[in-house]
Amino acid sequence: MSAVCDSLMTAASDPIAARRGVLLVAGAALCWSSGGLIARLVTTSPWTTSLWRSVFAALFLTVVLWTLRRLSIVTQWREGGRPVLAVAVCMAGASTCFIFSLAHTSVADTLILMCTGPYVAGLLGWLLLGERVALRTWLTMGIALAGAVVMVSNSYGRGAIVGDVLAIVMASSFAVATVLVRRHPEIQMAPAAALATTLTALVALPFAEPFTTPPRDLFLLAFFGVGQFGAGFLLFMTGARLIPVAQSSLIGMLEVVLGPLWVWLMLNERPDAASLIGGALILAALFANTLIDLVTPRRAAIAPSATDIV
Repeated sequence: MSAVCDSLMTAASDPIAARRGVLLVAGAALCWSSGGLIARLVTTSPWTTSLWRSVFAALFLTVVLWTLRRLSIVTQWREGGRPVLAVAVCMAGASTCFIFSLAHTSVADTLILMCTGPYVAGLLGWLLLGERVALRTWLTMGIALAGAVVMVSNSYGRGAIVGDVLAIVMASSFAVATVLVRRHPEIQMAPAAALATTLTALVALPFAEPFTTPPRDLFLLAFFGVGQFGAGFLLFMTGARLIPVAQSSLIGMLEVVLGPLWVWLMLNERPDAASLIGGALILAALFANTLIDLVTPRRAAIAPSATDIV
């Protein structure tokens, strides 16, 4: 809560910091948007892709955290206790589902269905934490649900049902992590992300074939871990502290727009009509809800945030 209020005060009192926050969050979205294209370009299996991405991301985050805090990553995990482990497990599950979803459905489906996560988080917050959900949020939840149904309606016929379901599981895992952070606001997300990538690598290791990875793929996977995940995560966490939550969420939607665009331009992968219609419903609902929060900052200030980097 205090992190959100601080970001609102910073944006209002320091326009230079606010502009820097916008650029940092936009940079994060740009980094994240490369994920689908990298997953398409590499020739490794999903398990091997997940392993190398997680290894590089874990190493990068560990070095950054040690440089900033001068504490070993294990010490930082111990400081967080069980809540950090629970969040890391959710994030690891989401990361694994992300890779396998991309392997079984279009990039557009994966990224757009991922946008249902905030609504799942809102529903869980209402059920488990007793958080109030505004009527307009219930309405946008219904529209997003309808969009998801439209998107998956044709999934079985085109052989993408597994990937679409995994995208929904991924969004739900992130939603559970969000609710845990709301319940335990002392959780620091950077150590949790480092632990999540470590767990993801350990899960993938028995099923992966890391030593068969070509040098070209290894380079792409290094960027997948360091640039797409690690740098994107740190840019977002830093920038989101400088601007309102609704604004960072709105800018973050660039990932959903740019991700399919890169794959379409580079590999000519085009979503089908059901994906376009359902995706338009989900994005319209998310855009409208976020835009209302942006123009009503008092209401946006009660939204949860996990923007403490260290």
